[in-house]
Amino acid sequence: MKSSFYKETETKRKLAKFILSADIFSMNEQCKKFENNFSKKQERKYSIFVSSGSMANLILIQSLLNLGRLKKADKIGVSSLTWATNIMPIIQLGLIPVMIDCNVKTLNISPLELKKHIKDIKALFLTNVLGFSDDIQEIKKICNINNILFIEDNCESLGSKVNNKLLGNFSLASTFSFFVGHHMSTIEGGMICTDDEQLYESLVMTRAHGWDRNLSPKIQSKLRADFNIEPFYSKYVFYDLAYNGRPNEINGLIGNEQIKYWDKIVSKREKNYLKFAKIVNTNPDFISLEFNHMSLISNFAMPILCINTELAEKYREKFIKNNVEIRPIIAGDISVQPFYKKYVKSNYNCLNAQFIHKNGFYFGNNPELTNEELSILCNLLKK
Repeated sequence: MKSSFYKETETKRKLAKFILSADIFSMNEQCKKFENNFSKKQERKYSIFVSSGSMANLILIQSLLNLGRLKKADKIGVSSLTWATNIMPIIQLGLIPVMIDCNVKTLNISPLELKKHIKDIKALFLTNVLGFSDDIQEIKKICNINNILFIEDNCESLGSKVNNKLLGNFSLASTFSFFVGHHMSTIEGGMICTDDEQLYESLVMTRAHGWDRNLSPKIQSKLRADFNIEPFYSKYVFYDLAYNGRPNEINGLIGNEQIKYWDKIVSKREKNYLKFAKIVNTNPDFISLEFNHMSLISNFAMPILCINTELAEKYREKFIKNNVEIRPIIAGDISVQPFYKKYVKSNYNCLNAQFIHKNGFYFGNNPELTNEELSILCNLLKK
């Protein structure tokens, strides 16, 4: 991103006015309003705003444990090509990650790869990588048939659609990130979405200490009756394992301003991606991605996958010499990262994720790219 958030000058003015006039800055009405706005836009019944996308993953896994839908030592299928804090909560909370390799042509877990592990796993925590998806409809079907609990990390794919259905809506619950460099920024922040009322109630408690004060009066009354809690003591009663993952009103205010630009941000990202992809598909040095099954691609960053390591080094050098910031395609095969090898003894050989790590890179695709910058990037993609 070029700025902390889209339309930064306008948003800063509104933020400054809010700071001067607000009485409460801890989680309050702006955060609740953002949750409601996000639920409407994402087309989910419930949204829980938290302090980061990473915290969203941790809170979601903890809530599923609190409800007994997952148990310690359960094996959880995870995308091999992903971010560290998609895997870390699984390890931290006593679950066992099972690495599932990705499809080189989609960067995502495919039904074929999932089927290799269906007898081993209790749940699937799928990462929708960089705005893309494999056949997620078939993945959902496989999970349903085999009683595999299915959740999505959608932190990189806000706005993308398959069969006109938003990614993040194919599973029991999904997580989102509003970190400054992501699709939509609240500087720091994340969201968990679900249609499951029981899970929603657990998420609300797990976000804030395990107490009941953010629940509806009806649920509060039931909990207090079940545990025989007197009114005086109710404010300091903690019902289950939890964290402090609360956002603040500054994050909420920014979220309410930025969500107004959702359609514009997503549209510009897709338009840029299609422009880049058209050139990539004509360059024999690159592997073309398959995305015709998707009805909308809200691309997080533009992945470039070369046919060999020598060409990858050549193009990386080309981009760097032209002052274009590039990064590895996420973390490659996460199972070769130091933290993973320290805490997990199982070995997986995710050859496709390793190939992507060695032969790929990505550069930023954001809605503020100028025509001149787009032209430079397109020229760098040519042979």
